[in-house]
This record gives sequence, C-alpha cells and structure tokens, in this order.
Amino acid sequence: MKICVLRLGHRPERDKRITTHVALTARAFGCTGMFLAGMDEKIRESINRVNENWGGKFFVEFVKDWKTLIREWDGIVIHLTMYGIPLLRIQEKIQPEEPILVVVGAEKVPKEVYEMVDYNVSIGLQPHSEVAALAVFLDRITDGKEFTITFPDGKMKVVPTEKGKVVEKYDE
Repeated sequence: MKICVLRLGHRPERDKRITTHVALTARAFGCTGMFLAGMDEKIRESINRVNENWGGKFFVEFVKDWKTLIREWDGIVIHLTMYGIPLLRIQEKIQPEEPILVVVGAEKVPKEVYEMVDYNVSIGLQPHSEVAALAVFLDRITDGKEFTITFPDGKMKVVPTEKGKVVEKYDE
C-alpha cells in the first residue's frame, strides 16, 4: 500500500506545528511520506528524528511544482475538503491497493486543485482540523490498520499499559 500526503500552503512561521502534526499522523497511520509544497527544513529534521527514535522510513520531500506532482501521480488523487463528497458515500471507490495521494491544505486551497484531483472528499461538513480529517480518512480506507503498525527498526517502542507510560528499547 502506498499512500502519500501533499501538504499545500504551508507557511513556515504560522503552520510549523500543524504541518508537523500532519506528517506525524500520516506516518503513524501507515503513509509512505509527505510532499511539502514549500521549503521548511525544520519539518524534515523533526520527522527524521522521529524515524530515528521510533523507526520507519517516512519521508518529507519538498516540491516546487505541486501541479506537476498531482498531474503525474500514478494512482488516485484525493483532496480532503469540507466541500467535497462525504467519505461514506465514495469510500468503496477508493482502493488502497492503488497508490493514493492525499492533498491537505493549510491556507485557502487554489480552485484548480478541486478540478485536478480525482475526488474532493469531506470528513464532515463543518470547518475542522486537517490533521483530524487526515486521521479519519486514513483510518477508514485502511480499516484501522494503524492499530497494528510497528517500526522494529527504531530504538524505542511503546508498550500498551492500562496506567502510566511504558517505553522499551527494541533490543530488550
């Protein structure tokens, strides 16, 4: 399964935490990587540290021409927007076996995005966080796979526990 995220409209001073959370959510829910329309080396450094400590090979790649990425994507392109078709109505048309590019915006998304993608998909019909939309979308199309994802190439792992926090090193 190959799912990547395209983050549009990232404003380094305003959006660094949210864009980092988009990347962390994508990584934790099994995506391969994130394309960032813009340049913010701090985002990539942050995710590389997470990969080093917690495992995985999630990438952050900067793209100057997001239109070319969308046009040349070999698979389905989905834009998450509250103005789209509700996910529950088109979920069966989205096959995770096919490569998926999920477009999430930061600021106002250019009108041409709505025309270029295969599907404009809504997760609810009210304004809310792109992080929440991405998490719900990924959970639905992967049938909850994120609950079993592990990264044994990392240094640390969480041990589920009823109370408290338990983290172990993988070599223990």
